[in-house]
Amino acid sequence: MKVLEKLERSKNFWFLLLLGVSFFILRFPSLFEPNWYGDEGVYQALSLAIRNGRLLYEGIWDNKPPVLYLIYAFLGSDQFWIKLASLVFGLFSVVLFFYLSKKLFQSEKTSLITTSIFVFLLGLPILEGNIANAENFMLLPTIASAFILVNLKELTNKKSQRKNILLIFLSGVLLGISFLFKIVAVFDFGAFFLFLFFMDKNLLDHLKKRRYQTYEVKKLFSYVSGFLILPFLTAAFFFFKGAFPQFINATFFSNIGYVGYGNNLIIPQGLLILKLFLLLSFSYLLFLKRRLLGTASVFALLWFSFSLFNAFFSQRPYTHYLLVLLPSFSILVGCLFGKNLQKAYFIFLLLSLILIFKNFSFYTKVLPYYTNFISFVTNNKSVSEYQRFFDQITPVDYELASFIKANTNSSDYIFTWGNNAQLYNLTNRLPPGRYTVAYHITGSKNGILETTKDLLLKKPKLIIIMPYMNYFPFQLLGYQHRIIIDQVYIYERVL
Repeated sequence: MKVLEKLERSKNFWFLLLLGVSFFILRFPSLFEPNWYGDEGVYQALSLAIRNGRLLYEGIWDNKPPVLYLIYAFLGSDQFWIKLASLVFGLFSVVLFFYLSKKLFQSEKTSLITTSIFVFLLGLPILEGNIANAENFMLLPTIASAFILVNLKELTNKKSQRKNILLIFLSGVLLGISFLFKIVAVFDFGAFFLFLFFMDKNLLDHLKKRRYQTYEVKKLFSYVSGFLILPFLTAAFFFFKGAFPQFINATFFSNIGYVGYGNNLIIPQGLLILKLFLLLSFSYLLFLKRRLLGTASVFALLWFSFSLFNAFFSQRPYTHYLLVLLPSFSILVGCLFGKNLQKAYFIFLLLSLILIFKNFSFYTKVLPYYTNFISFVTNNKSVSEYQRFFDQITPVDYELASFIKANTNSSDYIFTWGNNAQLYNLTNRLPPGRYTVAYHITGSKNGILETTKDLLLKKPKLIIIMPYMNYFPFQLLGYQHRIIIDQVYIYERVL
């Protein structure tokens, strides 16, 4: 009873409860979305293959680290449970962000404003927060890592220093988990590493004098070790499974071409080099001005600048990339309410927003997103109309899935030549090879050749050719045309 009485008197509790309920309401329609989003379809197809015994990267392929696929697999590729997991991760992120903000800002009003901004930008579909992408899941361990670092206290007694080092190690481990969702967490690692470096007054002297056993140096070593341990163990797992080259190629080398695509400027990766130069220059300026700015400002500016670099890293305008900016952006807005340098913060934020709006698109059907859901649950929209709101092809996918399930056995393979990998999950049928979408096949050096061999070896029962694909690069010997469903050609194996 005393605990309840304390909670009733706590402004923080009621504020968090209000924001938590608001976040839940904003995300609630996402629990009932159809299988429509291409990336989610790929994750579901991979998790289906993992649950059927295929080894990730060797037996089924995508270009991200493994943790996201493992979550999808653990939840049985079920759209509702996956979206619910994303919602729960978001709720815990909101709570941790609030306490992080309280630690950074003395003003309670500032903490309320920053957390409110974070909640609504993460809860609304404007940045694709409703999609269960890696960014939604990695925010929680990243914010937890940040929370540990800003709560560290300068201690002189050795027992307390050891405790600090263990906490820093844990902070690194949490970012290592984020990294295993998506490798761009390395930029959060860079920001937090520099923060630790900048805020240690004696670290430079100890490094110059090669005193590598000091408390300050141990903190950095502990942080780096914590960050690397889980990725190292993951790499070791795939090494002992004989799939280390595939793991490295998928999660690292395949992303080099992906990043290089939009970063050409005079020379290959020229734009990326320019962005890196600007980031390092800005970081050096923060180092020089760190005592003038103070802890909260240095942390906010470092994190935001690295997160901005993160969002622009691949130079591709995908909306969900902006989710990684939300924590640091919200904190930086809080700096506007401080006593110093408000104009500088305002100009920096304004320039950053101009850059973001110029390069990224946003989900603009926010109000229709909610009215579509309300119309559906009140029986003012049919299922197909509700599905068509998300994508015109979505009702077709469900129609195709019904046909496939009725005309194949659970042990049959199917092959879809298109970018709707959700068909595999909707039918509980596996692809013949390790690629689930056409753009992975055409984007891989040996994708066409490898898939040709898989088609000949596994002989899928049905081949589905989507109407938006310009050509079909494989032979159809042994197949006959079976049916056309909404301009989708389906061929059935007869030999």
